[in-house]
Amino acid sequence: MVLVVGLVAAVWLGTSALTWYDVRHELDELLDSHLAQAASLLVVQQAREAGEDSEHGIDAPSLHRYAPTVAFQVFHEGRLALRSANAPARPMVEPDEYFKTGFKTVQIDSVAWRVFAAHGDERDVQVYVGELVDSRASILWALLRSTLWPILVALPLLALAAWWAVYRGVAPLRRLGRTLAERQPQALTPVLVDGAPSEMLPMLDALNGLFNRIGALIESERRFTADAAHELRTPIAAIRAQAQVALCATDDAQRRHALDATLRGCDRATRLVEQLLTLSRLEAGAAPEFAAVDLGALVRRAVAELVPLALQKRQTIEVASADACSVHGNATLLAVLVRNLVDNAIRYSPAGASVKLTLEQAAGQVRLSVDDSGPGMTAADVARMGERFFRVMGSDQSGSGLGGSIVRRIAEVHGAELRVGRSATLGGLGVEVAWLAR
Repeated sequence: MVLVVGLVAAVWLGTSALTWYDVRHELDELLDSHLAQAASLLVVQQAREAGEDSEHGIDAPSLHRYAPTVAFQVFHEGRLALRSANAPARPMVEPDEYFKTGFKTVQIDSVAWRVFAAHGDERDVQVYVGELVDSRASILWALLRSTLWPILVALPLLALAAWWAVYRGVAPLRRLGRTLAERQPQALTPVLVDGAPSEMLPMLDALNGLFNRIGALIESERRFTADAAHELRTPIAAIRAQAQVALCATDDAQRRHALDATLRGCDRATRLVEQLLTLSRLEAGAAPEFAAVDLGALVRRAVAELVPLALQKRQTIEVASADACSVHGNATLLAVLVRNLVDNAIRYSPAGASVKLTLEQAAGQVRLSVDDSGPGMTAADVARMGERFFRVMGSDQSGSGLGGSIVRRIAEVHGAELRVGRSATLGGLGVEVAWLAR
């Protein structure tokens, strides 16, 4: 804009200077003609004082090229006393008309004149001053020409200057286009454009932000692929081994044991895939749909699904829930969070252990506590809880090590606070998730 306005101002100033020069020249010509007419009157006056008079008056000489366009007459007591060389002998205004002071357009020898009539103090002197109407049109055209021709010259210059200014101003955009066209598909580094104006910076920032998000998404997909390949290798190998045992088994008990192990391996692989897919969706940043969720009913359903696993280990599960605990969230994700917490408590607690879930609403918060009487976790292990594929050393339970990562990510998505430590009631691990009440 500064460049365009500067160029327009420069051309406008140049055009104004040319117009001023030409119009001043035309006005000088016009005013000089009046000076010349005044000089001719003085010449005539001097001639009369020298006795050069006649019955027809004295003609004023023509001293300027515009002089023929102006004529004057002076009558004294009805006789022509003075006139210009181009003025007729008879009055410019017909003598039979009543004399009036003022302007009038008349025809003299088929030529239009603009005449001003005046009289002296005694009314015995009548003065007529006329100007050719065509000369006025010529002067008007000269002034218009003086104004228009610089504009006609300036318009192409303005168009050329504006095109050059815009072409130069959008040069960074062309460089950006070439840069993007030449980039490799896998290149996600920030785009830098030398000399980019401030108007382009928001676009570049948004573009680089998009590249960052795409890079994070691609990295998430790569991690998912690597994690899936890494974690699925073990259960698939175990399934293959058990299938081979079943093929080679000669007795039914051995074959049945191998097939049961194969089914457990398939279940483990299925759970691992589900966990990986859930974590991948969360890390992709997809915004889930939120609604009011009855957390009490959701907790009871999740616990009911895991009761058979607790019964296998002769464990007891207790649920203490308030009457109405509603939170704003995604029911599917919250169910995954509760199942992971309860599953971990059951899986990593010994046979005969107790697991207690407490759901309460207090101080404007809804708190879900999951406590168990298992061995718990050391402070170092608690600090690492949430890392992908982290598992407590010495545990003989199968698992992917993704449960803690999923719980922490779901809590972040819902704006909930997650606290992990020693259970004050059962002595094992205690996990608390707190939401703002709705």
